[in-house]
Amino acid sequence: MQRIMLFLGTNLAIILVLGVFMNVILPAFGVQLGNTGGYLVLAFAFGMGGSFISLMLSKWMAKRATGAQVIEKPRNAEEQWLMETVARLAKQANIGMPEVAVFPAPEANAFATGASKNNSLVAVSVGLMRTMNRDEAEAVLAHEISHIANGDMVTMALVQGVLNTFVIFFARIVAQIINNAIARGNDNGQGLGFFSYLAVVMVMEMVFGVLASIIAMWFSRQREYRADAGSASLVGAPKMIAALERLKTGQDSQLDGQLVAFGIKGKRKELFASHPSLDDRIAALRQAA
Repeated sequence: MQRIMLFLGTNLAIILVLGVFMNVILPAFGVQLGNTGGYLVLAFAFGMGGSFISLMLSKWMAKRATGAQVIEKPRNAEEQWLMETVARLAKQANIGMPEVAVFPAPEANAFATGASKNNSLVAVSVGLMRTMNRDEAEAVLAHEISHIANGDMVTMALVQGVLNTFVIFFARIVAQIINNAIARGNDNGQGLGFFSYLAVVMVMEMVFGVLASIIAMWFSRQREYRADAGSASLVGAPKMIAALERLKTGQDSQLDGQLVAFGIKGKRKELFASHPSLDDRIAALRQAA
């Protein structure tokens, strides 16, 4: 679910834009937030708003970021198999038929995204179709279908919205504390200047944003285990385990810049990883089986 990384990146960009609106545009029109309650209400509105705008844009952003081409009409047996397999798995999972796309990448990779269970996208890389057999590819598709059926993008949007709220709120509370402290220390009673205050807010948003991302990544890792279990339920644990084992052979490939929805780098630090390690995922499947 490192399509989640694109979601988080989009969300951060939107939050920064909304932050400028909150700190520059509103005061320019005479709107002042003079109390903690006002900060909290606006933080909630902007935090949730930024997250759900990211969710609504997720399919469009994913296609643009990866160059994914939606299969309108299968051009060969491989695309025909993809369409038929996704349709069968979607029916098993009781969701609407997702858009199916292929994107140009040499790594074995796939992702699913979309605003709802009936408005989604499943995409696979050219590399996945070349390196995995059909049982393994089927398990990957079942994993992505399970993400959709489990409502993972909506769940992550809600989680991120709450985290955004606290990031925006506490960044401004800390900035106000610093401003008041400087004002008390000055003979003229002046605190931070406008741009200095704005800079403090932005820095604190980045600091709290890093802490929030640790929480978001923990939730993401739990959803990965659940999607693995969903794939095992749809196609059988042996196929899912085989797909993960296949991914282990390509862990050294460069995945940066892609929506690494299925494969992950084994050396990534756990706190900031959107996925558990492949070994942990395999162990969880074997234990459940």
